[in-house]
Amino acid sequence: MFTFPKNIDALIAQAEEEHLYFKLVEQTNKDFALANEPIDIPLHIHPFQFKDLVLEKVLKLIQFKFAEYLNLLYIIDVSEVEIKKLNGSDLIELADQVSFLILKREWQKVWFRTNY
Repeated sequence: MFTFPKNIDALIAQAEEEHLYFKLVEQTNKDFALANEPIDIPLHIHPFQFKDLVLEKVLKLIQFKFAEYLNLLYIIDVSEVEIKKLNGSDLIELADQVSFLILKREWQKVWFRTNY
């Protein structure tokens, strides 16, 4: 049974536990590249560095390339309903929450592809 992790750390721990961490990194790289915003995360990156790279990229997109940020969310297929629930008053907190939604969607893709 697939259960959604409650935060990025739990998501990464679940991916590692199921031996799908590298596939999660690959999927993230692939989708960012499809959105013309390559992130080029090395496959053997430490999980917390992985999280930080995604957060940093999302923050820069929100601040400086908003149209590209929206395109990224569309390409990855992040839930519009979930995005609209977020509070945008603190940019870093928003980027952190969006990063979680992005990685959660990437994790869904990897998990379902592996298990079905």
